[in-house]
Amino acid sequence: MITKNIALLAGGFTGEYEVSINSAKNIAACLDAEKYNVYTILINRDSWFYEQESERITIDKNDFSLVINGNKIKFDFAFITVHGTPGEDGKLQGYFDMLGIPYNTCDATTSAITMNKSYTKAIVAGIHGLHTARSIHLFKGDIHDTAAVAARLKFPMFIKPNNGGSSVGMSKVHNVAGLHDAFERAFKEDHEVLVEEFIKGREFSIGIARLDGHIKVLPATEIISKKEFFDYEAKYTPGASEEITPADIPAAKNKEIAEIVTEVYLRLNCRGMVRVDFILLEGTGEFYFIEVNTTPGQSAASLIPQQVRAAGMDLGEFYSKLIV
Repeated sequence: MITKNIALLAGGFTGEYEVSINSAKNIAACLDAEKYNVYTILINRDSWFYEQESERITIDKNDFSLVINGNKIKFDFAFITVHGTPGEDGKLQGYFDMLGIPYNTCDATTSAITMNKSYTKAIVAGIHGLHTARSIHLFKGDIHDTAAVAARLKFPMFIKPNNGGSSVGMSKVHNVAGLHDAFERAFKEDHEVLVEEFIKGREFSIGIARLDGHIKVLPATEIISKKEFFDYEAKYTPGASEEITPADIPAAKNKEIAEIVTEVYLRLNCRGMVRVDFILLEGTGEFYFIEVNTTPGQSAASLIPQQVRAAGMDLGEFYSKLIV
């Protein structure tokens, strides 16, 4: 058996750095050591490096290689688990495309587009059975007239960084007086902000991946936040939310959801595993698209690992199928 050298990329330039580190630890623990030599490569603004016995070995970015004890190590595959920039927005994907190194995520174009919530909504609009909340896309350099926003959309509203992840910088606003502070909070995280009308209903997240050439939709997770909404604290504080996997959804509705998210995956030209977040509208059960996450969290308690286990699959085997 030929053992592949796998670069497991973690870290990044955002507030999700630690989340990414935890994802990498879980992936490394699950991958078969007989099949893969896994090197966790930490990425920050100052350097890209591999740590070995407290020694930092810097990556040669010319060919993405390491020199350890005089031996040059090149990689057969890059497993990207950097949440946010540069691992989720297409930058690393473009770099690996130029070097000819395969990787586990969507390509550079899809990664860049799906990082932009507003553009993603525009692309998936029109998919049969899929609805989106009414919204306004704001840019940092523009004048932000709170009265004009209040006139166009109904309260309550969600104000969120357009390109952010993990709900960092997100606010739920109930009246015009709260808009200014919410804009400021979101613009601290991004140069673009998305303002959306609140959709009342049950919130879900569902994983989907191409495995062995076939698209596999995982069991959905229902998210019941004990806070007003599923923000960063609710996501990463034990006990702040309840996650039910598999979600209690009738079989016919599960089939409809699977068809919609499969169409989302195909229309956006996704690769590897992604996670689609959505709401089933109270009263009607209509599917409201929230966003797609192309490098979803992979810590032991994260949603995709929960869903893989609920599908009766081994997590190590699941990750192995993403390495091509």
